[in-house]
Amino acid sequence: MYKFKLENEGFDVDLAHTGPAGLSLIKRVRPHLVLLDLKLPHMNGDEILEHMRKHDWGKDISVVIAANVSRDHAPWRLHLLDFDRYIVKAHYTPGEIFELISDILHKKTTQSTTISNDNLRLDPIS
Repeated sequence: MYKFKLENEGFDVDLAHTGPAGLSLIKRVRPHLVLLDLKLPHMNGDEILEHMRKHDWGKDISVVIAANVSRDHAPWRLHLLDFDRYIVKAHYTPGEIFELISDILHKKTTQSTTISNDNLRLDPIS
């Protein structure tokens, strides 16, 4: 359902059905953003995120955690890891997921990156 909406909006979407397959896909593709389900066969989303954040290739990838439980009931170690948003899937339509992802990616590309050359300084416009 999310894949269809995101592809219709112009995103390239790769999908994995198990934790190990997802981790392998993330390592290989190095996406700008991962919509990460907490409950996956053979390896949970928090384990994937922990593995990503331990390696240079995964430190800067934006992550939206998608779960069926509130953040209060999420695995304790998730609170120690860096991610962009936590959502309860039942509370978001595919259109709202698209808007959320678009917003995160837009903010990521407009973060203040400074390029300087003696008297010239360029900052992105917010």
